[in-house]
Amino acid sequence: MPTTEVSGGISERMAQLGALKELVHRGPDPLATGRQHARGKLTVRERLELLLDKGSFTEVEGLRRHRATGFGLEAKKPHTDGVVTGWGTVEGRTVFVYAHDFRIFGGALGEAHAQKIHKIMDMAIAAGAPLVSLNDGAGARIQEGVQALAGYGGIFRRNTSASGVIPQISVMLGPCAGGAAYSPALTDVVFMVRETSQMFITGPDVVQAVTGEEISQNGLGGADVHAGTSGVAHFVYDDEETCLAEVRYLLSLLPANNRELPPRTVTADPPDRESEALLGLVPPDGNRSYDIRGVIEEIVDDGEFLEVHAAFAPNLVCALARLEGRVVGLVANQPAVMAGVLDIDASEKGARFVQFCDSFNIPLVTLVDVPGFLPGVDQEHDGIIRRGAKLLYAYCNATVPRISLILRKAYGGAYIVMDSRSIGADLAFAWPTNEIAVMGAEGAANVVFRREIAAAEDPAAMRAQKIAEYRKELVHPYYAAERGLVDDVVDPRRTRPLLCRALAMLADKGADLPHRKHGNPPQ
Repeated sequence: MPTTEVSGGISERMAQLGALKELVHRGPDPLATGRQHARGKLTVRERLELLLDKGSFTEVEGLRRHRATGFGLEAKKPHTDGVVTGWGTVEGRTVFVYAHDFRIFGGALGEAHAQKIHKIMDMAIAAGAPLVSLNDGAGARIQEGVQALAGYGGIFRRNTSASGVIPQISVMLGPCAGGAAYSPALTDVVFMVRETSQMFITGPDVVQAVTGEEISQNGLGGADVHAGTSGVAHFVYDDEETCLAEVRYLLSLLPANNRELPPRTVTADPPDRESEALLGLVPPDGNRSYDIRGVIEEIVDDGEFLEVHAAFAPNLVCALARLEGRVVGLVANQPAVMAGVLDIDASEKGARFVQFCDSFNIPLVTLVDVPGFLPGVDQEHDGIIRRGAKLLYAYCNATVPRISLILRKAYGGAYIVMDSRSIGADLAFAWPTNEIAVMGAEGAANVVFRREIAAAEDPAAMRAQKIAEYRKELVHPYYAAERGLVDDVVDPRRTRPLLCRALAMLADKGADLPHRKHGNPPQ
């Protein structure tokens, strides 16, 4: 361990400082660096170089050491104490970061380690700039006892204080267990890397000891598990380089804080561009499926969008994109999966995304093609009422510009929940393929005309007649427009120009909110 004693004149002292800084930068042990690389993982400094603009990182408390004693800790006091903290830039915009160094105490959190994180979090909140955490830590440092646990408490409190104020992004780059998993869960977005990153509250050994179940670390809390099953992870990639590049891209779409608008860019994609392809992407037959992502590609700038939570609840697509250079959040039913119904997972996914966009002044565009909520005993018993209400609450509570576009089916309560005019959408449009109704004509005829159908000499013919009557009277594409429930029925080819003009008109939208401490959303 290098001494911190200094002697001699200024030149000698500067040389000593340079040597010390170089040692801190390299890390405590070349063998530890080799083991990190052997696991398929980058070192903490390599990660920071990929995340931040070249040469922009300024480190804070790089010479910090712990002051704990006992269990041999007094003989092992490496600089940084296992976490590198500071700030830099991403595409020229300030970003704060803390990054665990797994080579030191396995990245475990102790008192000094926690205090460094607390400081950088406070700086990020005060400066109004995003905070990125590069997580590769083994949880609380057992040798430091309750002081380590208290350090997590301080992180959680700051995560909560910063929620909706600055973007918080967690990047999981190694095993994170116990308290280390809760801070990412409190942040806005979680990235994971396959094979090398895991998250769980209790590890496989504890699970086996308590329940008898045998499972691997990846099977219990790997990237794909959290991306597709638990919904904890929003983005998953095969390697750290791609993951960190996508973190940079996400940051380019977000404002620095909740008092700013997302950065607008100049696009070569004309705002008045029409799309003939939109005439054939959505089949008029409501029983035929299609991929809503094809519609999104035709509408947004250059066909580019960043899908969030792609593997979780794929019956609802949530994405960030740009329209005429303006960042927008897109929420869209996905008819290619479960016919685009809303279920528990889709409702919670959509609610979280809507709240995220509203927090950071990102306008919402909702593409509606929904046959209803998923029926079933499991859905009802697992709380589709309260959990579906989360999406309803999120939309009703959102004050950003909100535009809904009904492409095809819009039935029952699911139509209302998907940002209908009645819950506060600023503008509602529909394609001529829309079917807005309490339910489909077939189901409605069975309920409304059940006696006539049962008493008819030819029930099948009578049923077909009544279905045609119901569709003609109540499900035709202009019924809602005639009653002011949509602002216009529009040519699908003109969707992009319409949305661009609407967003430009709503750019300065204001909102008067009632005075309250906070709402009480359904849980």
